[in-house]
Amino acid sequence: MSTIRVSPEVADALADQRAVVALESTIFSNLGLPSPANREALTRCIAAVRAAGAVPAVTAVLDGVARVGLVDHEHDRILGAARKVAERDLAVAIGESWQFGATTVSASLALAARVGVQVFATGGIGGVHRGAELHGDVSADLPALARHSVVTVSAGAKSFLDLPRTLEMLETLSVPVIGFGCDEFPAFTVVSSGLQLAHRIDECASLARVAHARLQLGGGMLVCTPVPAADAVDAKVMHAAIERALLAAHQQGVSGPAVTPLVLAEIAADTEGQAVRANLSLAENNAKLAGELAVRLQNL
Repeated sequence: MSTIRVSPEVADALADQRAVVALESTIFSNLGLPSPANREALTRCIAAVRAAGAVPAVTAVLDGVARVGLVDHEHDRILGAARKVAERDLAVAIGESWQFGATTVSASLALAARVGVQVFATGGIGGVHRGAELHGDVSADLPALARHSVVTVSAGAKSFLDLPRTLEMLETLSVPVIGFGCDEFPAFTVVSSGLQLAHRIDECASLARVAHARLQLGGGMLVCTPVPAADAVDAKVMHAAIERALLAAHQQGVSGPAVTPLVLAEIAADTEGQAVRANLSLAENNAKLAGELAVRLQNL
C-alpha cells in the first residue's frame, strides 16, 4: 500500500501542469478552530482557492495513509477529534494506521514537496516560543520552511510566540520572508507585530517571479499578508488575552506541541469569538493569495 495517496483531482491537475494549493488540516480540526467555525474555514478556504483558478489539496493522514487532496465526502472526517501530525510524526501515523492525523505546517510542506505541489496556504506558522532560551521550544515549521521547496502563504506567525526570535531564526535558516503589501511582520490575528521586514512586494506578478527564482534555486519561501484590517483583533486586547492564556498553560503544566491548541482556545474564549472571526478571515485571505500565486507560478 502506498504511504501517500494523491486525490484524483489533484493528480490530474499536477499531470496537466495546472495550479494546486496545499492546505493543512490542523486548522480544520478541533485542534485549530472550534465547531462550527472549523467547517466554515474549510468551506471558505477551498472556495477561495478555486475562485483563484487553482485546485485545493487538503493534507491529512486518514486510516494510516498520508493524503494530498481529499474528496468531498471525506471532509467531515477532518472536522473532529485528531492528533497533530508534524513532519517527524508522519512515519508513526502511517505505520500505526492512525484514523485521523491533522497535518501541521511541517507535515503539509513535506507532503506537498513530495508530490510536486509548489504553493501552500496556512493561517499562521509556528515559531520560536517565549522562553525558548530556557526550554528550547522551537517549532518544526521553521526548518521545514527552509528544507522544502514550497512557497508558504501565511498571516505571519502565531501572536503568542517570540516574534523577534522567530524572524531571526528564519534569517538564520536563509528563508526569504516577503511582506505582500506590508512592511512589517504580521502577527496572525493582529495586523502587525511592529517588526520590520527586509522585503516588500505589492504585485502578485512580481511575487510569482521571485517565488519562481527561489524554487529554482532550491528551498522554501514565506509570504506574509496581514489579516484584513476590518476583521483584525486590537493589539492591546490580544496582548492581554495572550498573557492570560500563557499563564493558564503554565498553571496546567502544558508544554510542547500541546501549548498551541490550548492557547488558541483560551484566546478564542477570552476575546468572545473575535479571534475566531479574525482567524477565519485571514485563512480565507491567505488561501486566495496562494491560489492567485499558484496560477501565476504555473504560467511561468
